[in-house]
Amino acid sequence: MSIKPKLNRFDLTMIVISLVIGMGIFAAPSDVAIKAGNTWIFFGAWIFGGLVSLCGALTFAEIGARFPATGGFYKVFSYCYHPAFAFMINWVLVISNAASVAAVALIGADYIRPFLLPASLQNDLGTKIITITSVMILYVINFLGIKMSARTQTVLIIFKMAMIVLICTTVFRSDVVPSAIVAVPHTGNMVTAFGLSLVAVFFTYGGYQQTINFGGDIINAKTNIPKGIRMGIIVVLILYLSINYAYYHVLGIGGLQQTPSLAAKMVGVIFGATGYKITSIMIFASVLAYVNVNVLANPRVYYAMAEDGILPPIFKKVNPKTQVQEFGMSFFIAAIIVILFFVAKFSEMLKYVMFFDTIGLSLAAVAIFLLRKKTKHLDGTGIFTIKWFPLVPLIFIISYWFVTINIFITFSENPYAALICLAAYALGLVIYYTCTRNKKPETPLT
Repeated sequence: MSIKPKLNRFDLTMIVISLVIGMGIFAAPSDVAIKAGNTWIFFGAWIFGGLVSLCGALTFAEIGARFPATGGFYKVFSYCYHPAFAFMINWVLVISNAASVAAVALIGADYIRPFLLPASLQNDLGTKIITITSVMILYVINFLGIKMSARTQTVLIIFKMAMIVLICTTVFRSDVVPSAIVAVPHTGNMVTAFGLSLVAVFFTYGGYQQTINFGGDIINAKTNIPKGIRMGIIVVLILYLSINYAYYHVLGIGGLQQTPSLAAKMVGVIFGATGYKITSIMIFASVLAYVNVNVLANPRVYYAMAEDGILPPIFKKVNPKTQVQEFGMSFFIAAIIVILFFVAKFSEMLKYVMFFDTIGLSLAAVAIFLLRKKTKHLDGTGIFTIKWFPLVPLIFIISYWFVTINIFITFSENPYAALICLAAYALGLVIYYTCTRNKKPETPLT
């Protein structure tokens, strides 16, 4: 029996907004300002990033409509390419998710560190102590079976949007004196500056790719999906441009480059030192909520791979009393801790996260060309299809490859970083063929 679609256009719009607005907007603009070096590249990167994200969201929405399978990218890669390639890419994306969680944990540490640690630990070591301790506390809580409710997440997204609006009100205060800190220009050419600025921008706009999971749940999909996604991305773009203008109005590009705790700094302008402290604590609480949700969700990917016999059965073992994937969750936490031991700066973590993500998401978007050939029978059946095909997916794919190349160029300063990234892909292939070597082929039903 088929499931009747229940989500309307407004529902999808709110889902897109919720998926995109994370913690990055409260830290990433500082990194974008450093890479951009001037106002035009700074704002140009945010506008371009929003348009590319719209193209990506529409592309993944059609992929989800044509191939509505549980398991997201893993199933799509397996169907369009090869199971080994699917595992390799998704194995790396799982590692990237751990790095992304670590990056957000670093944002929280930057906000709370001044109030928790002495002056001697206001450095990378202090950041590592806070992030690793926070992750371990959440690990213990989740191990006991305590889960984050959906209601809490709804409150969280409302809080984030309210904070963005609150920060934007600083532009209307007549007593705000703009920062006189002189911006440090980018040392390379404008193309490189723009490409590197997009690394943090794309990280902040991330989340729209999850529209792949909603293609079959939207009422009147052909009309409501493009309009819902378009409205959601436009709302996010307006909010992001508004908050970045507020940052720029108060701090200038030079101030942005030197202020990692942006939200607390801006609320401090309105409410003084007390507002700064309260905002720092609330941002840290929001970071913990984000980390907690990912600790719960990501082990499910391991479960899907274990069900297919690619990962060992222990990855799908669930404690019957607490409903916790104890081994899978422990593996994910271990990955976060290992990453935090090697990297303690948000900007450095971004390079690894976005290198993996730009490759994985661009290759996932390429699947739309293969899916259109494999699912021609669905044309004209009412499913959502991209209006300006192939321009929309090509804009997304080329833009992400452009960023990938710029990240790889920066890896030339640290060859070990490039080797680590390539080794992660190679390890995925080794794990796949090791785990499937003795797997018996399924006997077809007669």
